[in-house]
Amino acid sequence: MDQGGAPPVFTVTAEGEGDHLRVLVTGEVDMATADTMFQSALREPAKRLTLDLRAVTFFDSAAIHAVVRLSQRFPGALVVLPSRQVRRVLEISGLGEQDWLADTPQAGPA
Repeated sequence: MDQGGAPPVFTVTAEGEGDHLRVLVTGEVDMATADTMFQSALREPAKRLTLDLRAVTFFDSAAIHAVVRLSQRFPGALVVLPSRQVRRVLEISGLGEQDWLADTPQAGPA
């Protein structure tokens, strides 16, 4: 039995209002959780999607792929609210200037 540290925290919730779906993601989005985030965004029919990643602490290439796929599913209708970590990963990957990436000021410690 593995007595290591606690498993990474990940939660995703989706709230629909009319044709707008808001998906709130917290914790680590990686190869084990990225598809869950993606599928949660498609669970309810919506014309507009806000992907709130402001509480995401880790974001890897699988997460990037999921967001790019969502941008293809919601052309011109996706808004991604990034945490500082998510923004940094998207900028490094060359996606920092996408029109779906919101310019969100970060609160809290630097």
